[in-house]
Amino acid sequence: MMINLLIEKIKNKEIRICVIGLGYVGLPLLKIATEKGFNTIGLDTDIEKVKKAIKEEVKATTNLNESLNDSDCFIICVPTPIDENHRPDLRFVESATQAVSKYLKKDSIVILESTVAPGTTEEIIVPLLNKSGLEAGKDIYVAQCPERIDPGNKKWNVRNIPRVIGGIDEESAVVARMLYENIIEAEIVKMNSTRAAEAVKIVENTFRDVNIAFINELAKSFDKINIDIFEVIKGASTKPFGFMPHLPGCGVGGHCIAIDPYYLIEKAEKSGFNHNFLKLAREINNSMPEYTIKKIIEGLNEVGKCIKNSKLALLGLAYKGGVGDTRESPAFPILNKLEKLGANIRIFDPYVLDKSTVKSLDEALNKSDFIVIVTDHPEFKKITAEKLKNNGIMAVIDGRNILDKERIKKMNIIYKGIGR
Repeated sequence: MMINLLIEKIKNKEIRICVIGLGYVGLPLLKIATEKGFNTIGLDTDIEKVKKAIKEEVKATTNLNESLNDSDCFIICVPTPIDENHRPDLRFVESATQAVSKYLKKDSIVILESTVAPGTTEEIIVPLLNKSGLEAGKDIYVAQCPERIDPGNKKWNVRNIPRVIGGIDEESAVVARMLYENIIEAEIVKMNSTRAAEAVKIVENTFRDVNIAFINELAKSFDKINIDIFEVIKGASTKPFGFMPHLPGCGVGGHCIAIDPYYLIEKAEKSGFNHNFLKLAREINNSMPEYTIKKIIEGLNEVGKCIKNSKLALLGLAYKGGVGDTRESPAFPILNKLEKLGANIRIFDPYVLDKSTVKSLDEALNKSDFIVIVTDHPEFKKITAEKLKNNGIMAVIDGRNILDKERIKKMNIIYKGIGR
């Protein structure tokens, strides 16, 4: 392969980049690559995502031939969900790779950004690409650069978050690194293999899952022994080393923390290792919606109410504050359980209005007996004890611990947080 010539073409922005998958990862990457002067095009099977991309002034299509035919670099950013048995579902990755394989030419670059288990690039992506008649590592360059993005974060985004890259060989790693150095404005760290790069992404999110599980279990414990976990976290955070604060809540959602550990768990099982610790963390975090239901029942009992026929305002459907992403959100198991118990539910999320049953926060609060906060949206953090009192709220179940507990209690309103 003519690696030196290809590197010069990358530096001179003389290659055409196709980003496959225009979700919260692919679209920002496509926009930045376009801004940097590359000839770009986006591909997605969802016409609405394509329309959104076009509105944001980038070229995009649902047409395979139009997007893939003349491209030199293919960056795959498609979803990697899990099935009902928590097993990785690689259908989108495999389908995208198969499509790309039909349009490869000598010196093509294929980069997988989708989150996958260690070994996926070598064991699944490369064999699919080799069916093209061109050999990965000899005729084409193949690398893994796991996406890093924090939706809603105004400081850290695709443009400035450092990245790691691993190639199936040294030349693939060098080419991929050069490409990303010409797209994003952050450090690019080269790993020794695609397996290592794939593992980095899994470890990052599993680390958070495990620590959140630890805090969630402490929250359950501290509820029993009457300790406010937030006071303890604040105290522990004064130590300048060895402690990193994580917060409890009504459940873990999103496409990363709630999903990625299962990729490592499943991969390890196939390799003869059982991740007991990671499984336990997932079990604890998956138990938090049910634990929130128990807190709701406790709160209502204290005011002489039962869930059946009670008027409830469920605030939040998104998995985190400030975004409209509902993937794996704990709101849905909580909502389903409350519906089964016969609650009269008003749903409001200012970022997910299409699934809300009322149009405003005021409408949700009006004449409700109690509220359940599932998402830490900035709009919900502004709810005052006085506003709750004026709306006749008798109990607050604060699943994100964002309201003023003491002020609410002074208003003779029952307050139930997670661990406080």
